Amino acid sequence: MTGSGDRSRPRAALPALCATQITGWGILYYAFPVLLPHITADTGRSTPATTAAFSAALLVSALAGIPIGRILDRIGPHIVMTTGSLIGVAALIAAALAPNLPVFLAAWLLAGTAMAATFYQPAFAALTRWHQPDHVRALTTLTLAGGLASTVFAPITAALAEHLSWRGTYLALAAILAVTALPLHAVALCHPWPPPPRAAGSAAPGEASTARSRPFILLATAFTLSGFAMYAVVFNIVPLLTERGSSPTTAAWALGLGGLGQTLGRTLYAALARRTTVTIRTTAIIAAGGATTALLAAVPGPAALLIAIAVLAGTVRGNLTLLQATAVTDRRGTTAYGRLTALLTAPATVAGALAPWATAALGPRPGGTPVMFAFLAVASGAAAVLALASAGTNVANSDRRPMTARLLQFRRGGWRSDPTRTATTGTGVSAAGWQPTARTRRRAPGTTRQVAGQTSRGAPAQPSSSGEGPRRTSAASPAVSRSRR
Repeated sequence: MTGSGDRSRPRAALPALCATQITGWGILYYAFPVLLPHITADTGRSTPATTAAFSAALLVSALAGIPIGRILDRIGPHIVMTTGSLIGVAALIAAALAPNLPVFLAAWLLAGTAMAATFYQPAFAALTRWHQPDHVRALTTLTLAGGLASTVFAPITAALAEHLSWRGTYLALAAILAVTALPLHAVALCHPWPPPPRAAGSAAPGEASTARSRPFILLATAFTLSGFAMYAVVFNIVPLLTERGSSPTTAAWALGLGGLGQTLGRTLYAALARRTTVTIRTTAIIAAGGATTALLAAVPGPAALLIAIAVLAGTVRGNLTLLQATAVTDRRGTTAYGRLTALLTAPATVAGALAPWATAALGPRPGGTPVMFAFLAVASGAAAVLALASAGTNVANSDRRPMTARLLQFRRGGWRSDPTRTATTGTGVSAAGWQPTARTRRRAPGTTRQVAGQTSRGAPAQPSSSGEGPRRTSAASPAVSRSRR
């Protein structure tokens, strides 16, 4: 199948993307919080006004990701990511030389476009197409490398800021981005872009129909609620621990070790994907995020126990990253992956950008941060329910049975989780409900054919005792016996 063989995998792409994710995230994202005190001290601007420019970049990244995803599906990552790196270099230079806040804001809006063209989503699209069907391993490797971005560039940025101004530091970082990400994207991604593999015997709905379908909207809503809660927990874990008597240093260690747990979680995702179905996996991971948030809200201490819970919460966050990266391929294959993934994750990206501001806007609240964590746990629980409900319908052939009946069939294996398999069920419902399935099974030579509940001789199909829908008549049926003779 095109796109799945070794010949279609550029050997340099994965290591190059690992390197550019470290430099891209480290320079365009993690350098900002390190330089923020230097920027406000030098310019006299308020911290909220300066941070608003960075949040605006994240919002632009979410919105620009949708058209960029469509371009990726057509032409591949080479031009997109190379151009994005060039835009990122220009944006950093503009931010460093900005004489006032409006120009500084415009520079970060430009940087948001660079983020959309160079961060995880385009890299995920490239590896998903090139590494099918082993894309989960490649995505895991990529996110493990991306997790090192803060570890590498936070100290580099701090060291540069000790010897240079914040403007000089950004100019130096722009030079690093120009000599690493720009040539790596230009050279390592210059490879033929294979067409998406198509499943034999199935007709995938159009991307517009998929994006408007009830399962897609429910899953996007689930990711949005979960993403909001996840980012809110990350930005409020330090206040939570300090309110409970921990020192700022201990609270910072809890935040850092949570990042270590995130890396650990990404190493476990491939094994989890092999042992679970897509719906159960999605629901369980989101619910686990809510459970760890509830523990942080309920457990008063000691500090060591709270840090352990923070590490566990980080493990769940690491799985959520890969869960979003594989959501489209698990349900629909690689067709229109870039645009559909952008549509699916854009609301979650916006929610993540707004989470720090939304939680801070609440101001002093009765019960303090623990009460806010309890509300965030409820939001994650609602997201888990939505994720479970997203498996209940089909774009082209909705299944209107009660949810309990559908879940019973799901347990019995009646839904198909792999959209590339030829054998399908009698209900026409795939495992995730995004792809209509054919109603035929691959036949041995000489046997009759079943279409729309009938055999080729017109005999009605008999109901199956396993809950898989209609099946062919038994071997004793005259129609089957004559066709075999």
